[in-house]
Amino acid sequence: MSAAPDPAPVTDPVRVEEHADRTELVLDDGKVNVLSPRMLAALDAALDRAEARGAPIVLAGRPGVLTAGFDLTVMTGSDPAARAAMVRAGFEVTYRLLGLPLPVVVACTGHAIAMGAFLLTAGDRRVGAAGAFRIGANETPLGIVMPRFAIALTQGRLTPAAFDRALLTGDFCAPPDALAAGFLDEVVAPDEIRARAAAVADHFATFDLAVYAETKRRVRGPWCDRVRAAIDADADALG
Repeated sequence: MSAAPDPAPVTDPVRVEEHADRTELVLDDGKVNVLSPRMLAALDAALDRAEARGAPIVLAGRPGVLTAGFDLTVMTGSDPAARAAMVRAGFEVTYRLLGLPLPVVVACTGHAIAMGAFLLTAGDRRVGAAGAFRIGANETPLGIVMPRFAIALTQGRLTPAAFDRALLTGDFCAPPDALAAGFLDEVVAPDEIRARAAAVADHFATFDLAVYAETKRRVRGPWCDRVRAAIDADADALG
């Protein structure tokens, strides 16, 4: 597959790597890949570019972390409008991934915390790195009411027991437990994760992608509708 002209510039901290049969989007801010307004805007632009190419997508983090969630400097800052805009952007880009008419493979290269765990949940196939990593959402123990968005999203993915535990008690999972809970589909050695995610994406590239897109729309339509309604219901709380 030849590369199409770039429809939009993509800036750091998301690196776009175009391969013959897949597009890899690598989150890398040099630290813990916080979902800051800048990161979220870059990811949205990268998805524009990947969707225009029409090849399966790999979304990966830097070694040791997919993302540690929203930028705490904005979350705890004095500008409620900035906080609301960042949270809404995080919800919207995750919703976009959930319904994207292309296969999306998430390479969870390490920790996936709070909003990072929700982003992980939206992938079509989720490959996790083995190791002393934490995956989960700790909003409730921190005194934050769990957004309706997070409930609707994870309810469509996690086992009933894991869903209840993850959202009510904020328990973090190590990769094997995250696999059992439904956060991950498989776990591989950290030095194999990018290659494994690429292999899964390349396998998806052998499919009729128009058929895949329509099947995904039918399979995920009711789930996407619930997530969309939850985001809209959360709008008042976001401000």
